[in-house]
Amino acid sequence: MRFLPNRKQFRDLSEQQVLALAISSEEDDARIYRSYAQMLRSEFPDTAKIFDAMAKEEDGHRAQLIAMHEARFGPTVPLIRREHVAGFYARRPIWLVENLGLDRIRAEAEAMERDAQQFYHKAAGRSTDAATRKLLGDLAAAEAAHQCKAEELEAAHLDDDARAAEDRNAHRQFVLTWVQPGLAGLMDGSVSTLAPIFATAFATQDTWTTFLVGLAASVGAGISMGFTEAASDDGELSGRGSPFKRGLSSGVMTTLGGLGHALPYLIPDFWTATFLAFFIVFVELWAIVWIQNKFMQTPFLRATFQVVLGGALVFAAGALIGSG
Repeated sequence: MRFLPNRKQFRDLSEQQVLALAISSEEDDARIYRSYAQMLRSEFPDTAKIFDAMAKEEDGHRAQLIAMHEARFGPTVPLIRREHVAGFYARRPIWLVENLGLDRIRAEAEAMERDAQQFYHKAAGRSTDAATRKLLGDLAAAEAAHQCKAEELEAAHLDDDARAAEDRNAHRQFVLTWVQPGLAGLMDGSVSTLAPIFATAFATQDTWTTFLVGLAASVGAGISMGFTEAASDDGELSGRGSPFKRGLSSGVMTTLGGLGHALPYLIPDFWTATFLAFFIVFVELWAIVWIQNKFMQTPFLRATFQVVLGGALVFAAGALIGSG
């Protein structure tokens, strides 16, 4: 492949290089599992034990592969890694996975073993050399054994009660870090911008001016809410999670909440834009009610009364001020 001049095709690797690639892959996977364990240990100790045990399993398989390499090719293992081979399965960086939640990390670990097994099966099917075919088949069987072992470790370390407790903890953390700040931002962006946007709309009946006011109010509120949320609590004592994540959630949702009913004023016709903005406000308020009911366990009628009443009062204030 001309655009990958420094990467070798798998079919061009010698048996020694394939074995060396398997050794480095096992080493990398063990390191990934230990990183998962370290990352989860404080909040999800039972799942951390599973990843510790899986890392030890990878160490054991790596030792077996090294022994096989010494027996066939000697003690010097060629330096070849996944990124050196075109088409070889890749692992996502830890920093991409660690923010995706407990279930996503578990699924990523399952995919790691499954990808390796499938790759070795396909590679064995393409091989015409009997010894290489056997070697790749053995590696595929080893990866399948890893999956079975992982299931055994999960059964040993993570019973139904422990898994349920960890799932509840993960849900709580998700709500505290993402949902709660995002909901506050959406409420602030949707409700607080009603008055300036509709006051400008009824005062000027100029759709472009109304849009500019709405854009400024939305972006300004988003920046303010984001910095306020991030600076108000570092998350160390409250357990609410990363201030950056909370600030990002709050800032983005605040901006979106205001832009929702500002964007219709890109339409030149004033009344068309205004009626569309009315409809979008209705959708925004009901979205807030749904989030409160689903994630915050707020009774539906109470959430409806609070949000609709608050939104109606702010809208009325903006319309009256604009009309005056």
